Amino acid sequence: MNIFDAHCDVLYKLFLDSRLPFKDSKSLQVNLDGLNAAGVKVQCFAIYIPESVHPDMRFHAALYMIELFFERVIKTNPQLKMITDYKDIKQLGADDIGAILTLEGCDAIGQDLLKLKTLLRLGVTSVGLTWNHSNAVADGVLEERGAGLSTFGKKVVHLLNESAIWCDVSHLSERGFWDVIELSDYPIASHSNCYSLCPHPRNLSNDQIKSLIERNGVIGITFYPEYLTARKIATVTDILRHLEYVCSLGGENHVGFGSDFDGMGDKLPMGIASVEDYDLLINELIKYYSSKQIENFLFKNFIERYPQKS
Repeated sequence: MNIFDAHCDVLYKLFLDSRLPFKDSKSLQVNLDGLNAAGVKVQCFAIYIPESVHPDMRFHAALYMIELFFERVIKTNPQLKMITDYKDIKQLGADDIGAILTLEGCDAIGQDLLKLKTLLRLGVTSVGLTWNHSNAVADGVLEERGAGLSTFGKKVVHLLNESAIWCDVSHLSERGFWDVIELSDYPIASHSNCYSLCPHPRNLSNDQIKSLIERNGVIGITFYPEYLTARKIATVTDILRHLEYVCSLGGENHVGFGSDFDGMGDKLPMGIASVEDYDLLINELIKYYSSKQIENFLFKNFIERYPQKS
């Protein structure tokens, strides 16, 4: 079965050690061999700039991660094809794997729309407005102030609309979330779970989930244990509980997966160590859902809502 995974942090791992071979490095939870073994057809690669990087160097760090994406991921692995438009997905060959470049937090652009335009021209097609804390665009979920979009942040969302780019609400404050719902043409949550099942600030309330469904967005269930359960150990069953909960709110055609591989450290659900272990999840899905439903969850729900540029 084809898989669309809406979030991984491979580029961050390569940023820390650019010598790692993307094809088969055992230090990466997502590598080419693993993608092939799992049947991943499209993988999103996030540009995440750690807070330890000085603000004056964050845009440079983003450019460096894009360079790593082109040189260490795409160039050295011809099977991987960069995706910047819906038609690119349709043109993938039988053995090709699509690679989508995403931005996790707008810290790298400061208050400069030209920097964002540059990242979009380099191929970014999904933009998360914040990580957990504040930036010039908005507050993240862990910022105590809890502010929504700034005036600059609204300009960012308008630019994403004009450019037919996903606006990712994962990590965004609740007020920021509702501002995006009001303003964005292409809202998604690349890697977020259900607050009703696991009351973590990173998760979405029922009203937030329903609003994304109403706006034709998609929610990527993430494998990060702290967002799955309050228990010490998470399992594949917990992933399915969040999936089914979104379905119960009317989201059967608006839910997929955003694993967060390479962004969780060694905190992983039991039995899942890397992208190769998607088969464990698929085997559980088969017990409860039809083949059409599973195809939608794994692939089509995200693909069919990938913005089409005019």
